[in-house]
Amino acid sequence: MKVTLKLFASLLAYLPAECRRTSRVDLELAPGATLQELIDRFRLPPGSCALVLVNGAIVPPGARDGRVLAPDDVVAIWPPVGGG
Repeated sequence: MKVTLKLFASLLAYLPAECRRTSRVDLELAPGATLQELIDRFRLPPGSCALVLVNGAIVPPGARDGRVLAPDDVVAIWPPVGGG
């Protein structure tokens, strides 16, 4: 099944080089793949996945392992934001 992953800010470094300009990569995943499996596939540090959305809906850290992805889902992940 096809899923789109979008990474932002410092997480762009985890995308393949050719995808960094668009901040996104389209992937083929096995049916039944979970959000956490996708995060693990890209070796994203848990502390760097501050805001995770699937199709615009927030998925809290405790629910990521059980969140099964569906065809054409769009996953967007932001790191913690700092500043003042």
